[in-house]
Amino acid sequence: MAGKSDFTVPFIISAVLHIGVIAILAMGVDFQDKPKLPTPQAQSAPVQAVVVDQQKVDDYVQKLKQDKAAAERRERERQQELDRKANEAKKAREQEQERIRKLEVERKQKELETQKAADAAKAAKLKEQQEKEKAQKAEAERKAKEQQRKEAEEAALKAEQKRKAEEEARRRQEQELADALAAEQAALSATRNRQVMSEVDRYRAMITATIQRNLVVDESMRGKVCKVKVRLAKDGFVTNSQIIEGDPVVCRAAKAAINKAGRLPVSQEPDVYQLMKEINLQVRPEFN
Repeated sequence: MAGKSDFTVPFIISAVLHIGVIAILAMGVDFQDKPKLPTPQAQSAPVQAVVVDQQKVDDYVQKLKQDKAAAERRERERQQELDRKANEAKKAREQEQERIRKLEVERKQKELETQKAADAAKAAKLKEQQEKEKAQKAEAERKAKEQQRKEAEEAALKAEQKRKAEEEARRRQEQELADALAAEQAALSATRNRQVMSEVDRYRAMITATIQRNLVVDESMRGKVCKVKVRLAKDGFVTNSQIIEGDPVVCRAAKAAINKAGRLPVSQEPDVYQLMKEINLQVRPEFN
């Protein structure tokens, strides 16, 4: 407001001077004393002078008012300009403060980002180190497992080779034993077969003798033969007899002798019986 004070002082001085002039002019006219009656010529001149002076005063007063209004207008404009500049300066300060605040925020953000980046880099480096150690450990474990696998495979191969060798030896021994048993069994079977066949032949002779004892003969049968099939139960009972071929007379006599005997000699040994349960016989009449 210093500028406004500087302007007001000259204005007041100027106004006082103007008012003083107006007062002097007013004092020149004596409103208390009655004027002397002048002559017509002398009276008209002062009236005109007073009118002229009053007009000047009015004009001067009007001019003073106009000057004052102009001064006030200029003062208002100057004040408005000062206010505008002050507002602009305030806005500029506020903008600058805002810019500084933003810069500070950006600085802090950058510091935070830098710190985060540093922390991330540190964490990444730590993770990389951990991953490296983990990879090294995994590789060591893989190599150890690979070594164990190779050792296990070698052990398994040796075990398989040993198993195959033992299996081969066992099979060879089993084969040798089987061959020996087969040879022994064959020998036993051959012996038994001979025994069985001997038994079969013996019982065949016994059966034939039994039939001969029950056979009724005459001279017409001399030199003739009949072949029959006899089926026997385990106890020697004749379950069936069948003529295969031969002389009819001899065959009828043979069948009658078989039926008369009813039961024929038979072995109680199963293997001998199996060869005797169905037996073919030749009946040849015998004469004393």
